[in-house]
Amino acid sequence: MINFFTAENGMLQSCSEPSPGCWISVVAPSSHEIKELIEVYGLDSGFVKSSLDEEESSRIEREDDQTLIIIDTPVSIVDEDNTQSFYTHPMGIILTEDYVFTITLKETHLLTDATSGMIRNLRPAFKTRFVLQLLLRIATQFLSHLKQIDKISSAAEQQLHDAMKNELLMQLLALEKSLVYFSTSLKANEATIEKIFRGRVIKLYDEDQDLLEDVLIEMKQAIEMSSIYTGILSSMMDGFSSVISNNLNLVMWRLTIITVILQIPNIIFAFYGINTVDLPIPYTWFPITLTLFLTSLTAFLLSKWKKK
Repeated sequence: MINFFTAENGMLQSCSEPSPGCWISVVAPSSHEIKELIEVYGLDSGFVKSSLDEEESSRIEREDDQTLIIIDTPVSIVDEDNTQSFYTHPMGIILTEDYVFTITLKETHLLTDATSGMIRNLRPAFKTRFVLQLLLRIATQFLSHLKQIDKISSAAEQQLHDAMKNELLMQLLALEKSLVYFSTSLKANEATIEKIFRGRVIKLYDEDQDLLEDVLIEMKQAIEMSSIYTGILSSMMDGFSSVISNNLNLVMWRLTIITVILQIPNIIFAFYGINTVDLPIPYTWFPITLTLFLTSLTAFLLSKWKKK
């Protein structure tokens, strides 16, 4: 799907036909639309394919009069078992002489925020500033998702103190995996932004320097938060693993005590079940009393030893 947007009175407005200085948003394009991007708009075929590659890493590249920026954007999903997880999805930004293209396989919150007016003063005609505003929004979304991860993990930790449930452990594992994705993508994004900061690939203007610095600061903060939350979550998982192991040891210990205690009656009654007539004290009350005494004594001694 290809949509065209232009800025009017500081707000993005949808238009039916592209004009110089407009933003062309491409989401999950068909084969016909991909052909149109290459043949009609003259986009580099390699740039288009890279933008639609889910495994493409963040980078910046220039070819003739076109510049490609691949940036990872955060995405959150809820599985069928109500487990919330996060991952990253690449989005391609292609700058040409007349247009700014964003190409992605899936609709993202970034595009929704941009088209709904949540990002103020978006002007595609000012290509460098437009790109930096999108990058700043991506960094802000990473920070927002990281705070959400921290909130979910804290809530799961409190619930696990009350009852150890598999669903909560699976949620923590999903968050731990999400932080790995975030950490990798954030570092790649940072490297791309630092290349932009040098001003060798995209022309930077004096009024854009502060915005670029804000983008870099937000991205570094997201990387630091991701590292902190990863360490906390890893320690939490190690702690719960130790608790589970300790609980398993307690269960095995109790089963062992029960097994030992139950062996005493079996031994005594098996002994009196032998076909011999010369057993001492062949009365019924004696083996029963002996069994109760030895069983109680064994249980008492084992419980005292466990407390030590």
